[in-house]
Amino acid sequence: MEINHLLKKGVEMIKDREYGNPVLEAALLLGKLLNVDKTYIYTHGDTQVPQPTVDKFLELMGMRKLGYPIQYILKEKEFMGLDFYVDEGVLIPRSDTETLVEYVLEYIDKKYKDESINFLDLGIGSGAIILSVAYYKKNVNAYGVDIHDIPLKIANINKEKFNLNNVFLYKGDLFQGIEGLGLEGKIHIIASNPPYIPKKEIETLQREVKDYEPMSALDGGEDGIIFYRKIIPESRRYLKDGGLLILEIGCDQGRKVENIFIREGYKDICILKDLQGLDRVALGIMK
Repeated sequence: MEINHLLKKGVEMIKDREYGNPVLEAALLLGKLLNVDKTYIYTHGDTQVPQPTVDKFLELMGMRKLGYPIQYILKEKEFMGLDFYVDEGVLIPRSDTETLVEYVLEYIDKKYKDESINFLDLGIGSGAIILSVAYYKKNVNAYGVDIHDIPLKIANINKEKFNLNNVFLYKGDLFQGIEGLGLEGKIHIIASNPPYIPKKEIETLQREVKDYEPMSALDGGEDGIIFYRKIIPESRRYLKDGGLLILEIGCDQGRKVENIFIREGYKDICILKDLQGLDRVALGIMK
């Protein structure tokens, strides 16, 4: 079967999916199977595709038709200009999270440009936050923690992929993962993108998310802010005076999370908006 014909068949299979870009997804998937880029797919439409590849393509497009995330099929997701390996068991990195990472990178440039600093990421998932910071800022000693084995395995794959020697990953429940390392009062920046979807709202999410992404990375308890009640107070033990705590939040959680920062005595508290103008990041300085 020719590329054009197969591509058309794939697009037809997934054209009714509510979320997605059928032409792009079909081209990316076929390119992955043929080990070529999407430009080749678009410009070599009369090229014959081997039958085993045709069969595999149609099988995977059938999975996509049912809502299986294209990122898990392709085994990759671009984030901060880096191609992250992703698979089932980790949250797929979102562009919204780049708001947090971009702030951290600018903050390091302004405050710690020529200084070796300690950075901690709680709940690393694929490693999107910690590895992006460590990749672009070599003066950072980056510590990451996750309670589950699969994120640690995938983050380590990405660590090796990006050849990062300034990243140290540990298993544990939030700060338990770094107990015994002597980091109390020595961390310059703590970041996290914790689960923040209220339990009752998870069923309303799109199928790609609720049926396939890990529930442990979504469920933020009854009101969505259970992890902020843990992270913000406990961060005080590990942050240096003047250290930054920065957290991704749900778009309607700014005021609630801000109040926890206030209650715990943080200063210079700020809520940052994402590219859509929605509340996306809460931060404060330890005093």
